Amino acid sequence: MNWLNNLKQKSPKQRFLFILGLLIFCFYLLLAYLVAFWDDFPLEITTTGRRTMGGLLVLYASFRFYRLIKKEDE
Repeated sequence: MNWLNNLKQKSPKQRFLFILGLLIFCFYLLLAYLVAFWDDFPLEITTTGRRTMGGLLVLYASFRFYRLIKKEDE
């Protein structure tokens, strides 16, 4: 519940940047899913390459989410 109180005390700019960070996180997860599992992918990449790229995008999205949450705790 403490994080809920912290959200209410933030300025509109901080709340906007937090929501924007969450949207970017969701975008990277969606991009990872599309790269990894889209059968008609427009680039000529092997299935293993696409899955590897998708996994790297998931790791990057996780890193961004970690930094977003860590920034919110400060």
